[in-house]
Amino acid sequence: MKNTAPDLPAQVQFDHISADQAGQRIDNYLITRLKGAPKTLVYRILRKGEVRVNKGRVKPDYRLQAGDQLRIPPVRLPAPDEPVLVGQGILNALEQNILFEDKGLIVVNKPAGLAVHGGSGLHFGVIEAMRQLRPDCPQLELVHRLDRDTSGCLMIAKKRSVLRHLHAALRGDGVNKRYWALVRGRWPGATKKVHAPLQKNNLRSGERMVEVDPAGKESLTEFSVLQRFGERATLVEARPITGRTHQIRVHAKYAGHPIGGDPKYGDDDFSRELRELGGKRLFLHARSLAVTLADGEALQVQAEPGSMWDETLRRLAAHVD
Repeated sequence: MKNTAPDLPAQVQFDHISADQAGQRIDNYLITRLKGAPKTLVYRILRKGEVRVNKGRVKPDYRLQAGDQLRIPPVRLPAPDEPVLVGQGILNALEQNILFEDKGLIVVNKPAGLAVHGGSGLHFGVIEAMRQLRPDCPQLELVHRLDRDTSGCLMIAKKRSVLRHLHAALRGDGVNKRYWALVRGRWPGATKKVHAPLQKNNLRSGERMVEVDPAGKESLTEFSVLQRFGERATLVEARPITGRTHQIRVHAKYAGHPIGGDPKYGDDDFSRELRELGGKRLFLHARSLAVTLADGEALQVQAEPGSMWDETLRRLAAHVD
């Protein structure tokens, strides 16, 4: 029997946003609604104004309101009975990396190299894998994102109400996130604040780069020293006060101490040195997060960076003059 489910919009579709769906960004809503569509397509139909909210154009960061009427243009999508199948090895690794789970939330230690969602040539990411692991949770959604090459704490909501609560917490600085980063050189002093506005730029190749620019958005990261490796490297803890794209990576570079293994903002010689020590990854790790849940419970979780990270730092320490 031919599948005629509404998830395949062969013509213009109109969605009425319920109170349960309100509060999420329209780009995130469309990425979920148009399962299988590349992210580039979602942003293109938003940019061209083919998506309308209450008959008007909106930007990707528009937050949906209860009662909004959403127009979605015709989009070709894979059939809903052709789900992305994630390999059992990745599913097992994610299951073993779950740091916390209750009826409304999962926190997983995301491996480096695994994207948080599919798109832009990637067939799947963490969210698709988790949906396969938790088929009884139809509302599973990413609360926030990590760069593909960054490892560590990633929150995934099981319920829309939890997603709204955590999005509000993120906007109101109610989530305390700490990262570990291995940077080039000797970081000066014990602590340092990098307060530098950031601006996104898209290259002709389509690659997104972020630069310090007076016209950019206010951005603040607090850094503190955890361990020194002579003059060669420093392990720092980074606390992003704002949450801009690539913020920690760009602020570390701006401070004169790029993160090891960073192909966009790093130092090639330093990254090569780490690779020779076995460190074939970006040395940025979402170490911990703390947040008060909707029921008032204070949640604190920590994620270990893994054996490659640990062994590279051990070898680096052994080579300190």
